[in-house]
Amino acid sequence: MKILFLIPYPQDQAPSQRFRFEQYFPMLRKAGYILIIHSFLKDYQYTQLFQPKNRLLKIRFVVVAFWNRLVLICKLAQIDFVFIHREASPIGAPVFEWIISQIWRKKIIYDFDDAIWLTDLHDENNLMRLLKWRQKVKTICRLSYKVSCGNHYLQDYAKQYNSQVIYNPTTLDCEHWHNPDLHKISKQAGQVVIGWTGSHSTLKYLNLIEPVLKKIEQQFPFVSFLIIADQQPLIKLERLSFLKWNPHTEIEDLLAIDIGIMPLPNDEWAKGKCGFKALQYMALKIPAIASPVGVNPEIIDHTISGYLAATDLEWYNYLSQLIINPALRTSMGIAGRQKVIGSYSVSSNTANFLSLFE
Repeated sequence: MKILFLIPYPQDQAPSQRFRFEQYFPMLRKAGYILIIHSFLKDYQYTQLFQPKNRLLKIRFVVVAFWNRLVLICKLAQIDFVFIHREASPIGAPVFEWIISQIWRKKIIYDFDDAIWLTDLHDENNLMRLLKWRQKVKTICRLSYKVSCGNHYLQDYAKQYNSQVIYNPTTLDCEHWHNPDLHKISKQAGQVVIGWTGSHSTLKYLNLIEPVLKKIEQQFPFVSFLIIADQQPLIKLERLSFLKWNPHTEIEDLLAIDIGIMPLPNDEWAKGKCGFKALQYMALKIPAIASPVGVNPEIIDHTISGYLAATDLEWYNYLSQLIINPALRTSMGIAGRQKVIGSYSVSSNTANFLSLFE
């Protein structure tokens, strides 16, 4: 049995790919599947895509990638399943998906972990809306054999267009990767680090609690802040450190954090989020504070494995409690890791993931 993975980004680069399906590749191969992995963008193209200049070069990348994908789609005779993450092409109508399903009659497994039929870009122009063609999500759902969704909000959307929708949460390898016992780091006694990790697209959510963080900084001189991202943050704090995300040091960098935060706006886009930041903190025994939006109330057991903060006052109070109480940080960290191992780990979800290809 052969599975073609049509993915947007190079392997081992994007969190949504790494923690939704790439870490299951060894299990699929062990089960006898042959995997063919084809990214829309190559490594050098991906690194250039988010640079501020070279617009013509980026257009060229997309045109070449579009052509390469078209050539690939014409060679599907020996393929049994086509796994598509988010979309086969970032622009235009779902032409590739239609060819795969209706011409080749291949089984599509369609996977997404965001409310990609919407956008969180409030200033998006009409041309970009036309190019993105977000209404194609429902069409791809209809064309698919099965749909894999990262939370129940996304699942409810997909069920409108396909009866074979599987809840497939974002998961972590808590044995070999997100395992704090495998990593040794040194921390400065008496210091507390509040941390956040994510990509350039979610950095803006830190602005939601910037006044609270400034108040915490003034109140507790032994508290500092760490941002781990692919882009420099704009948030203004006196004791703020920035680390560029590095796949090779990702876990050691995260373990420098004592309290992990995940603020979100309460809107339709955020409801589609799959709680990845909170899961990373919790898997590493880092107590998490998150907005009670989307899947977060399912992941975090309030006051047990973390806190759910809806207002500035709650953010301030919960941060303060964890700052002054190391024992509470420890107990919440332990409870959080247990929750991830039981419900959001690779080991707990392997059978569910493999069922997509039955």
